[in-house]
Amino acid sequence: MTSFPGLGPSSGFLQSTAWRASLALLVVFVMLALTGWTAIRSTKEDANPLATARAAWQQATFHGRPLPAPDAAPATLRAFFATLDRAERQQLTDRFPLVVGNMDGAPVSLRYQANRSAIDDARKVEKRRSGDHRLTPVGRQEAARLMHRMESLMSPDRQILAFDPAGSGRVAEVFGDLATAERVSVVVPGVDTNLSTFERTARATTAPVGMAKSLYRAERNASPGTRTAVIAWADYTTPAGVGVEAATGQLAAAGALRLRSLVSALPSGESVSLFCHSYGSVVCGVAARDLPDNVTDIAVAGSPGMRAGSLSGLGTHARVWAMRDADDWIQDVPYLEFGGLGHGADPVDPSFGARILSAEGADGHAGYFAPGTQSLHNFALVGVGALGSVDCAASDPRCSTDLA
Repeated sequence: MTSFPGLGPSSGFLQSTAWRASLALLVVFVMLALTGWTAIRSTKEDANPLATARAAWQQATFHGRPLPAPDAAPATLRAFFATLDRAERQQLTDRFPLVVGNMDGAPVSLRYQANRSAIDDARKVEKRRSGDHRLTPVGRQEAARLMHRMESLMSPDRQILAFDPAGSGRVAEVFGDLATAERVSVVVPGVDTNLSTFERTARATTAPVGMAKSLYRAERNASPGTRTAVIAWADYTTPAGVGVEAATGQLAAAGALRLRSLVSALPSGESVSLFCHSYGSVVCGVAARDLPDNVTDIAVAGSPGMRAGSLSGLGTHARVWAMRDADDWIQDVPYLEFGGLGHGADPVDPSFGARILSAEGADGHAGYFAPGTQSLHNFALVGVGALGSVDCAASDPRCSTDLA
């Protein structure tokens, strides 16, 4: 055993139970401090307010009758709200804002209103935490950052379709008029997407809000007469970084269930297109088999794979489009699946069977929604249904043929 003067084996110091216990406590303290907490932190905030609110909803009655399950089929919930007058809808929204705001099948305008109220409640929690000295300075700073993010989400012109403050947070926002849209586009982002990263000021189009805004403007330019809406959908738990979570499909499977619920809640007469970036394409690949018929197109960019070996393996009726910039680092990941790791074949490999679009101008993994790029223009053409005008990649010059 290595020895040091005054601290040799004979002292028994290194072997003492007290030293090992003290060291363990120190490690725990450091870990908690680095994540913004202290070992003495003790608050009474609800760790999962949405689950708590849904449990209260399930125990409640309305006019002497039980309420429908909050996770009932969108058609069931749509029918329930259709039986209520405006005052009754308002009563439920005021009483259960977090439930109504996340309820697929509830009227869209009601969800926007409910989520504004729910976000305000969560904002007040973060405001209290930002001044709580039981938190470390890092913890208080993070609380203040979340408080400002929520203040932004509460702006009168924002249409928040879903909001869950638990954990790192989930949120979805609509651009355009979802209630009257003929065509709806859903942007499904990848790793490290949460409440804090939902939007950015610098490099705005690398975050879901910027992606969706950019796509909405491009669709309006591509077809001014088409009524469109775009959803920035960060309403699933994404992997943190590019570690093991990002290499497996567990979070994608959970996200796929949520994505199917979202799409199923949209009016069946609308044509829906999914635009799936990075790990978001894994979510779309898992969801593909059970998507409703109004999902006509699935377009993926910078994909690590779609949990399938080929187009037929997706089991979808929708057209599948794929693109990748020549400088996108994602091309270096192993396109395989073994023992649960990896996401299958490369969607831009001609043998996969997807229609390969040009991504000219995209500039790496995060540049597909940047204005002025061919990648964004192609996405917009798919979104408005102008499929004959898309710019195909050189490797697939026939991608815009046989589109009936």
